[in-house]
Amino acid sequence: MHAPARAVATRRERVELAHRSRAEAVIGEMLKAVAEDLDGLSVERVAVEGLPAAVLIDRSVDADLLVVGSRGRGGFLALALGSVSTACVHHATCPVLVVPAPR
Repeated sequence: MHAPARAVATRRERVELAHRSRAEAVIGEMLKAVAEDLDGLSVERVAVEGLPAAVLIDRSVDADLLVVGSRGRGGFLALALGSVSTACVHHATCPVLVVPAPR
């Protein structure tokens, strides 16, 4: 015997949906901001749950290029990469471009 289907989403499902919707909105905003620079490029837009470095490294298997941001801190710290960009540079299976934050 199967449990009856429930029509109401759990709190966790609602929170996950809200996070996914926000992530997709942020990705959309970022792509709009650089749309003219992307002319002729194929960009895959995805929101994936998981640890950022692990997800990006996993997705790099089928990518031609992985683009990640740097921490964007000033002074000496601006020279250092964050943990996600460092992991991607060392473990991604495709070339990685680390883009510094605008000053």
